Amino acid sequence: MDKKDVEKAALKAGKKIVEHTPEPVKEKVEEKVKEKAKEKFVEKTEGKLQEKANEASEKLQETKEKNAQKVHGKGEDAKEKLQAVLLSVKDKLSDVKEAGENFQEKVSSSDDKEKSKNKRKIKGANQIKKATDIKSSTKIKSSNDIKSSTDLKTMGS
Repeated sequence: MDKKDVEKAALKAGKKIVEHTPEPVKEKVEEKVKEKAKEKFVEKTEGKLQEKANEASEKLQETKEKNAQKVHGKGEDAKEKLQAVLLSVKDKLSDVKEAGENFQEKVSSSDDKEKSKNKRKIKGANQIKKATDIKSSTKIKSSNDIKSSTDLKTMGS
């Protein structure tokens, strides 16, 4: 016999006993039975709830550990990739720096040659126009002052 069969038999026997007992005893027995049933129900419910809470806690812990491993692994991968990228950028920047230095040397050497030629071309302070040297609106030629083709001298004349 399994547990359910025993419980059913005990329940039937309990009902028969209750039927044959006097009324004042029945009431006390019913109260005791209700109290015990309530206690058993609370104990079973608490036990089940505690069991489910423990299972959920274990699952949560396992998931937490798995995620921690994944995050750590991905963090390591990201770190390695970032280091590789930074090294390649460093190499490219060093190449750019060398090219810039070479370019600067070429420019400065060609500037030196041009500077020696252009030293004579630099205007002095007395060669710069002043405000008085700039033409006013009255000194600008009008259309009457511009020479036409009839004003030009020919070879024969």
